[in-house]
Amino acid sequence: MRPTDEPPSHLGPSLLLLLQLLGPAAAFFPNIWSLLAAPGSITHQDLTEEAALNVTLQLFLEQPPPGRPPLRLEDFLGRTLLADNLFAAYFGPGSPSRRFRAALGEVSRANAAQDFLPTSRNDPDLHFDAERLGQGRARLVGALGETVVAARALDHSLARQRLGAALHALQDFYSHSNWVELGKQQPHPHLLWPRQGLRNLAQVGDPTCSDCDEWSCPGNLLGFTLLTSGYFGTHPSKPPGKCSHGGHFDQSSSQPPRGGINKDSTSPGFSPHHMLHLQAANLALLASIQAFSLLRSRLGDRGFSRLLDITPASSLSFVLDTTGSMGEEINAAKIQARHIVEQRRGGPMEPTHYVLVPFHDPGFGPVFTTSDPDSFWQQLNEIHALGGGDEPEMCLSALELALLHTPPLSDIFVFTDASPKDAFLTNRVESLTQERRCRVTFLLTEDPSRVQGRPRREVLSPLRFEPYEAVALASGGEVIFTKDQYIQDVAAIVGDSVADLVTLPLEPPVVVPERPLVFSVDGLLQRVTVRIHGEVSSFWIRNPAGVSQGQEEGEGPLGHTRRFGQFWMVRMNDPLQTGTWEIQVTAKGTPRVRVQAQTSLDFLFHFGIPMKDGPHPGLYPLTQPVAGLHSQLLVEVTGLGSRGNPGDPLPHFSHVVLRGVPHGAELGRVPLEPMGPRERGLLVASLPPTLLSTAGPFSLELIGQDGVGQGLRRVAPQPCAVVPVLLELSGPPGFLAPGTEAPLSLRIASFSGPQDLDLRTSVNPSFALTSNLSRVRLEQNESAWGCLWLKVPDTAASDSVVMVTVTAMNREASTVPPTHAFLRLLVRGPTPQDQLPAPVHSTDPVLTTTSPAFHLSTLVTPGRAGGGLVGNPWWGTVGAVLLLLGLASW
Repeated sequence: MRPTDEPPSHLGPSLLLLLQLLGPAAAFFPNIWSLLAAPGSITHQDLTEEAALNVTLQLFLEQPPPGRPPLRLEDFLGRTLLADNLFAAYFGPGSPSRRFRAALGEVSRANAAQDFLPTSRNDPDLHFDAERLGQGRARLVGALGETVVAARALDHSLARQRLGAALHALQDFYSHSNWVELGKQQPHPHLLWPRQGLRNLAQVGDPTCSDCDEWSCPGNLLGFTLLTSGYFGTHPSKPPGKCSHGGHFDQSSSQPPRGGINKDSTSPGFSPHHMLHLQAANLALLASIQAFSLLRSRLGDRGFSRLLDITPASSLSFVLDTTGSMGEEINAAKIQARHIVEQRRGGPMEPTHYVLVPFHDPGFGPVFTTSDPDSFWQQLNEIHALGGGDEPEMCLSALELALLHTPPLSDIFVFTDASPKDAFLTNRVESLTQERRCRVTFLLTEDPSRVQGRPRREVLSPLRFEPYEAVALASGGEVIFTKDQYIQDVAAIVGDSVADLVTLPLEPPVVVPERPLVFSVDGLLQRVTVRIHGEVSSFWIRNPAGVSQGQEEGEGPLGHTRRFGQFWMVRMNDPLQTGTWEIQVTAKGTPRVRVQAQTSLDFLFHFGIPMKDGPHPGLYPLTQPVAGLHSQLLVEVTGLGSRGNPGDPLPHFSHVVLRGVPHGAELGRVPLEPMGPRERGLLVASLPPTLLSTAGPFSLELIGQDGVGQGLRRVAPQPCAVVPVLLELSGPPGFLAPGTEAPLSLRIASFSGPQDLDLRTSVNPSFALTSNLSRVRLEQNESAWGCLWLKVPDTAASDSVVMVTVTAMNREASTVPPTHAFLRLLVRGPTPQDQLPAPVHSTDPVLTTTSPAFHLSTLVTPGRAGGGLVGNPWWGTVGAVLLLLGLASW
C-alpha cells in the first residue's frame, strides 16, 4: 500500500480525539520568536509536539497496557498533556520518557531546521510559497512517504528528519496560503492525499492582492475564492498583482502590491495577517494530528511506536569479534541476549530494536537489524568463533557500522580480545558516538600487559587499546578488562544498562590515593550499583550514617558484593539512605569506579545559537558548541511528573557546572533559567565564548534540590567538546536513487580566529564522492561554501542507509581536534506510484536556493559568519493541551 494514497478507512467517522483547545496562553508555550518579536506566538515545535502527544494518547486509550488498568479519557480532560504523565499513566510510575521526548525533539528540530538549512530555507516548494501549491503538496506527500519507507527500513532517525520536514511544510500551508482567509474551519481535505487534486488554484494571471503600505494588512486580499500563497524574496520574482509573504525581511513586499499575507506570528512586523495567527495555528495543529494518525495507520501501532520511541525500553546492540579465540565471549553475549529477551518479552522494558555487527580481519559486517527478538536470537545463535585469530582486528569499522544503525540514546556493547587495526577511525567514531548520543562499553578479554596470547603479525604496543579508551571516554562508556572464565558474569552489565541506568557523578571523578570518592544519593534513586575493576587490594563503602561495608563477597550491611577476577560489583540495598556516600579504594595502578542507579529524573540537552537576522528568528540547533560563539545550553528535565508523591513540590535545578574530563576540574558554573511552567522542565543557560575556551572535553552536571530541599545532582551521559569551526552538511530533499548523482552542500565557518583546514570526505558504504573543496583558509567570521557530488551506483540496494562524513582538520595545530559533519541518506528505487502529475499552473522555473552551495567554485564570505546572534534563548515544549479531534472526513 502506498503511504499516502487515500484516507485510512479504519478511521472513518470514529471518534479519535475531540478538539478541546484551551486559551492561547495555556495552549502554546512561547519560544524565542515569542519572547523577542511576537509574544504569544505558536511555533512549529509547539504544533509538532502537541500533535504527537495527542496521537500518543489516542494510541494509549485504544491499546490498554498489559497488566495494568486501561487509561480513562476523563482523567485527561482539561489537563495539559505532558510526556512524563502519559508514560506514568500507561507504563507505570517512574517509567522513563527520555527516549520518547528525545524522539519528539528530533522531529521538532528537523521541522525548525527547514527555516535555517541552506538547501531548504529559500525553496518555495518546501514552504507553500509563491503559489507553488501543487509542487508543495507533491513535496509534502513525498516527505511523508519517505518517512514511512525510512521507518520500515528501521532508520528511525532519518524517518524523523523527513517527518519534521513534512510537518513544517504542512503547517506552513495554513500560515502562508489564504486557506484561513477563505473562511475554512477545517484542514484542507485533499492536502495529504495525492489522488485528490487541489482545486480552485489561482493562476499566474489572476491578481490576488491590493497594495498595503502598513505593517498590518487585514483587507489586502482581493475578493475571490481561489487558493493562493505569498511570494517571498526574489526567487521566483513576484508577478504583477500577486501577494507577498510579507514582513521585515521579505524583499518582495516592497514591490507593489506591498504588504503580505503570512500568519507566522502575532507580530505585524513579521506577519501582516497576524490577526489570524491563532486560527491558522489551530488548523495547522489539526492537520498535524491528521498526519501523525496517517503515519500510525500506515506503520501500524508497533511501527508508529518505534518511530517516536513510545517506550521506556532501550535497544540492544552488539558488536562481536568472531575470530577463533572468541568462543567464550560469543557465548556470554548469547546468554545475556537470551536472558534479556526472555525476561522482558511482552513487558514495557522489552527492547524494541536489535542490532548485531560481527567483525574479524580483514572484514566486518554485515549489519543485522530487526525489531523481532526471535529473529535477533536466531541470527546471534548462528555466529560462531571461526578462523582468523591474529591481532589486530577491524573493530572500529564494525562499531561505526553499528552506530549508523543503532537508535540514539542507546548502549552498544563490544566483545573482543584484540586491539583495533583501524585506529585511524578513532576521532570519527568518537564524534559519531556524541552525535548519536550512544554509550559504548568494551568488554575485553585481553590483558594489556600480557605478552602471550593470540598470534600477531607484529609486536604490538601495550598502548594499543587506547583507541577503545578514547571512544569509551567520549561516549560516556567504559573499557572493562576481564578473562575468559569471568566474561559471562561480567557481561551481566548488559542487562543492567538496558534497564536505563544513569551514572552518578563522583568527586573526584578518578581514584586518588588515600582520598575517598564521594557521591550523593537522593530520594529519587534506586537500585544503586557500584562497579570497581583493577588490581584492587581492598575497598570500603560508607553511607551517610557511617555504616561501612568492605570488599568481602556476599551480603553485607549495605548490599551484596560479587567478585569476578579483577571486577567487583556491589548492588546496594533499597531503600538507600539519602545524603553523601564515600568509597575508598586501595589498588595498584589506577582502578576504575562507576556508580549507577535507576531513576526517572534525568535530562536531555543540546546547544543552540539564537538567530535574529531573517524572516524566522529562532534557535539554530548544534550538537556541540562552536568556538567563538555565544551559545545557549538547552536543558529538558525528564521525570518531573514521576516523583514519589504527586503532592510533593517539584524538584528543580538551579545551576549547571562544566567540568573538565577526565579529571573533573570545575571550568565554570552558570545559572539555569526556567522557561515556562516548571512542570515542563525547560531550562536554559547562557554560555559565553570565554567559558567555552577549553580545548578538551567537558561534562555537564546539573545541581538542584528535590521538593523537600535535599540536594540533587545529575550528570550528562556523554561529555561535550567545543569544536573549532561550524561545519554544515546538507543534501537534497528526498531519497537517493540508484544510478544518479546527488549534489550535497557544504558550509564551513570560523568565529574564533584564522583557520587553515584540510577537508576530508568519506562515505559508508563506499560510493564515489567528489568535492570541489579540499582545503580552505578562513579568517575570523569568514565562511566558505563548497559542493560535493555523491554518485549512487546502479547496484545500490534499495532501503539502504548511506552516511556521508566530512572532516575538517587544522593543518597547523595537531592538538586541535577535528570537526566532523554527518549526513544520513537513504537509497530508494523510484516507483511509478510515487510520482504525481505535473501541475498545470505556475510552471516557471524556480531557483531552490539563493545560497552559493551549488556553484562550481568555492566561495569565501567575509563578515558576520553567523548572521545575527542574540540572547534570550528558548527551547520548545514537550507538553500539549489535550486535543479531542473527530476526523470524520477521513
